[in-house]
Amino acid sequence: MNTIGVNIDAVRIDGSLDRLYQDLQAFEKIGLKAVELPIHGLDAVLNGTLCPARTRKVLSLLADFDFCYSIHSPNPVNLMDKKDPALHKAVLEASLEFARQIDAEVVVVHSGRFIPEEDFSVTPARSQTASEQHWMLESEAQILQDLAGKYPDVMIALENARPYLSQSPYTYAECMVPLKEQILRVNRRNVKITLDFGHLFMASQFYAFDPLAAVRQIKEQVVHTHVHDNFGGTVHHWEKQQTHQLPFGKGDSHMPVGYGQIPIQAILDILLPDYDGLLVMELRSRYFSDIKASLDNLSALAAASNGRT
Repeated sequence: MNTIGVNIDAVRIDGSLDRLYQDLQAFEKIGLKAVELPIHGLDAVLNGTLCPARTRKVLSLLADFDFCYSIHSPNPVNLMDKKDPALHKAVLEASLEFARQIDAEVVVVHSGRFIPEEDFSVTPARSQTASEQHWMLESEAQILQDLAGKYPDVMIALENARPYLSQSPYTYAECMVPLKEQILRVNRRNVKITLDFGHLFMASQFYAFDPLAAVRQIKEQVVHTHVHDNFGGTVHHWEKQQTHQLPFGKGDSHMPVGYGQIPIQAILDILLPDYDGLLVMELRSRYFSDIKASLDNLSALAAASNGRT
């Protein structure tokens, strides 16, 4: 049976270890077995360097719990960054070192963006040539090869991306085949894929492809998952308020399992039982009180998928 976990919301705890402790207690109480920690929400990395004192405090806190852990590196990490690539690499390396110290086996990293989200308002979409994009792919691959060699005991899991109106394709990782090609280009045992169910569904609606066929294409490279729900509607990058998006079925909702329209059961039927990684429910903090319902729903779906084998 797969281990089901949930994310700690970085904005929710915002550096507060007291809030982290309270959330972990709540997760333990409802029977969760795994937690994805956002290193950026812990203030453990400062200016590209892992903070030893802060890391010791987090380690002491985690000693009170018996969870399996994964790590989410800071969202803005972009191994295709042109302005300060060394800093982005340093932040990811600090995340890997943190994972090693807390015995987390997986570090999630957002796949490289040709145009980072932070530059959407000032950089035209599709502003690079094919040769420029190839160079950026090669550069990211080289960095990943180097870090994979330094941290052979940690899995670096590139996450598939959501699309945006007006700016897509801003990254190769919106679709599964280019993401798989990048994994093959890196060609390291410990560089694989985080399959984000919500991003997959949004991309499938935006680009009109079959999400189940896409999962079949990359299932052998998937070592980690983010499981959450939405209705598949793509939005502009400035549309952030969930309150206004949900009535229209739009946005990267990160809703509890079963609250949207993603074919989660069908995706699990493809992945399970061969997949032995974590099923991490990556939910927005507005759904904190619904985590137990999401856990119950996902547990039932996973049991059904495993029961079909």
